[in-house]
Amino acid sequence: MAIEAIRSERLSKLEKLRKVGMDPYPARSNRTHEIAAFLASHAELEASKIQVTIAGRVMSIREHGGAVFVDLYDGTTKAQGYLKRDALGEEYFKLFEETVDTGDFVELAGTAFTTKRGMPSLEAGGWRMLAKSLLQIPDEWYGLKDEEERYRKRYLDILLSKDAANRIRRRSQFWNVMRTFLLERGFIEVETPVLETMPGGADARPFITHHNALDMGVYLRISAGELWQKRLLVAGLPKVFEIGRIFRNEGMSFEHLQDYTQMEFYEAFADYQTGMETVKELYQKIAQDVYGRLDFEIRGHKVDLGADWQTYDFSQLMEERFGLNPVTEEYTKTGKKAGRADLQEICTSAGVEYDAEYSIARTVDNLWKTLRKEIVGPGFLTDVPVSMEPLAKRAPDGKTVERFQVIIAGSEVGKGYSELNDPTDQRARFVEQQALRDAGDEEAQMADLDFVEALEYGMPPALGFGVSERLFSFLEGESAREAQTFPLMRPRGQ
Repeated sequence: MAIEAIRSERLSKLEKLRKVGMDPYPARSNRTHEIAAFLASHAELEASKIQVTIAGRVMSIREHGGAVFVDLYDGTTKAQGYLKRDALGEEYFKLFEETVDTGDFVELAGTAFTTKRGMPSLEAGGWRMLAKSLLQIPDEWYGLKDEEERYRKRYLDILLSKDAANRIRRRSQFWNVMRTFLLERGFIEVETPVLETMPGGADARPFITHHNALDMGVYLRISAGELWQKRLLVAGLPKVFEIGRIFRNEGMSFEHLQDYTQMEFYEAFADYQTGMETVKELYQKIAQDVYGRLDFEIRGHKVDLGADWQTYDFSQLMEERFGLNPVTEEYTKTGKKAGRADLQEICTSAGVEYDAEYSIARTVDNLWKTLRKEIVGPGFLTDVPVSMEPLAKRAPDGKTVERFQVIIAGSEVGKGYSELNDPTDQRARFVEQQALRDAGDEEAQMADLDFVEALEYGMPPALGFGVSERLFSFLEGESAREAQTFPLMRPRGQ
């Protein structure tokens, strides 16, 4: 039957309910038990013959002579309802038959009983409509198969797919385990601006909009308040974190989206060495509490978070693979600093697109993205050159930074570093980043001199770390879009 025909038929049923005085959309339910609770105490309820009321969406209807069996689902689980003509009376039994469809929300009042086949059920002595559905839900056994349709009608996908529904529950648990982990260690949760006059805290292209009331351009933030949270360290708050939405106007892929949730924490008087141990404990805690295990199959890699976490030297890996030392910027083949022709040669050999406008740091980063795919992890990438991390403290050698990135299944899944608290060094690096931006690098950071001024008042040595929902999608074994509840979709016809 066509959608409009189904809708028209159900509208007629709705009017029939109103004519007999039954509100098809009452404000409240008389439910006494969630279905899961009803089933859990079914034996006691059956023995006592206590009147109970359950409510839920009708998932199936089966007529059997002078009786009807319905399956109700309330988000906890399903239960079977049993309606008999003799018990309800002809009028209300017939009204049920003529007006109730799959998809409707109804409540059944009656007593617990067990069918001859041993099925815990509720024998209804009364029923009431709670919400009349006007469109037909797809068959429960087949659901929505088209990926785009599933994303557009995610509410139906979640209703019909236990996997999708359970993923949402795990997503909530994922962030709450992380939140509890930090709160138990003395961190306080904060909120920082989503609209900024100058985006900072990451190398990314921001979304730009206009603030009408203040008549000025603003950006959606590209990090979970990194520069704001470090201002809070200046303010004397030693341990802070935020779990919030960030926005990056970049490409989409299996593991990249433009808007997603990220957690960042900052801890005074700690550094990247202590951070690696904290992060390992955090990831293991999430895996154990959310999934009950530490071993995962991720993008074709077998990853054991309970194994020894390795440390990978960035410069050593790059030099061994490409003959390019990212710290000295020397090309081993020539023994000299790599020029454009050398970078072109290296990129061509590696199958990486080369853009002559890119800095050596940006070219190195693109080369690294091909190399990292081979690293299973879990482990930490260290010894990255200063040019690639403008907000991290220099290592004692002065050429690299005290930074680590979590490497799992060939990808970066979290980053932390000893925070740069030298305002003179920070100003110089911001100026360098701004020069790259002015030269056309849209992902280079802007020179936030207000933040430099905050540093001049003094910020203690500190550890900073951030991880996005990419970790959740990896542990789920799903794409970034699948792991989100409502991924962004282009409007139909565009």
